[in-house]
This record gives sequence, structure tokens and C-alpha cells, in this order.
Amino acid sequence: MSEKLNLAKTVDFLHEVGMLKKTPRSGFQFLGSGSENVAEHSFRTAVIGFILAKISGANREKTVYLCLFHDVHESRVGDMNYVNRLYNSTDDRSALADALKDTGLAPDIMPLHDELAEAGTLEALLAEDADQLELILTLKEQEDLGNKYATKWLECALARLKTEPGRRLAEEIVKSDHTNWWFAGQDKCWWVERRNKK
Repeated sequence: MSEKLNLAKTVDFLHEVGMLKKTPRSGFQFLGSGSENVAEHSFRTAVIGFILAKISGANREKTVYLCLFHDVHESRVGDMNYVNRLYNSTDDRSALADALKDTGLAPDIMPLHDELAEAGTLEALLAEDADQLELILTLKEQEDLGNKYATKWLECALARLKTEPGRRLAEEIVKSDHTNWWFAGQDKCWWVERRNKK
């Protein structure tokens, strides 16, 4: 059973989580186009996690929670891309524990961090794939917009997928056009007349 919430400390934590909207995903510096903050990344990762859990029959709630909280520590340590990590390290667990200190949330959230780090459950593997698939969707958009380096990055991201549902979803992403949902999916009259036809 979770301990009682300290609302004042919980509000501090919520302000800290808001910093993720201001924390840029650092890989775009190297990609040369696009931008995204950690909060944007985490939201779509959670949605992808829900879908992967539905496909695989895994626990949807657990998978979404793993995705939702997977980068919360970055409010303190920032987002380090693969080049940064060659020269720097962070204590992500301590950063998260400090962020949760005295809130009453630690018994609920720290086990999620540990489960993800151990990658010993289907839900953790799906959450890891959701993290990569969010990147793959972003890279596909950049590839569609003409960034030839996004194609190289896609190859690496695809190789990191660990689950069959993740690989299946990735195959569909690679075949897709990122504009199809809004451009090709509309009645052509909408584009010509610029109003919604009923």
C-alpha cells in the first residue's frame, strides 16, 4: 500500500515534471533537423506502449506507466544522446529518488524505474520498444522531409527493437508517409474548398 501523499512536496514534483517541457531531446543537434522536448517524447511513448501492450496481451496499465515515467529523471540530469553518454554518466535512479523524496509517490514510481532498468518483464521490453518507436516515428517524419541522415538513424533504431509487436509496428511505420493521416485521408474537396463537407 502506498504511503500518504505530501501534497506540498507533490506539487513541487509536478513543477519539476513541467521542466520536461523545457528539456530538449539532444539528439536533434546531431540529426540536423527537427526538435522535440522530453515531455512530447514521453507522451507519444506512453500511447505507443498502450498499443504494444494491446497487441501483445501484456498488462496495458503497467506498460503505460513504465513509458510515462521512463524519462522523468531527465528533469534533473537532462537528455543525453548516445555521443554524450560516451563521455558523461548520470545516476538516473538517484535523480528520480531525489525528485520523489517526501512526496509519498516513491513506492509507486521507483519500482517502475527498476523494472525498466532490469528489462526482465514483457511490459519493460515493450516500454523500451515504445521509446524506440517514438524515435522511429520522428525519424520517419524527418526522412520524409528530406533529411538523408534520418535514414541512417532509422537503421540503428530498428536494430534496437526487442519484441515482435515492436518490430511489426516498426515495419508499418517505415512503409508509411507521415502526412497520410491528414492529407490523403481527406476528401479532395476539403483541400480545394477549405471547409468541412458533411
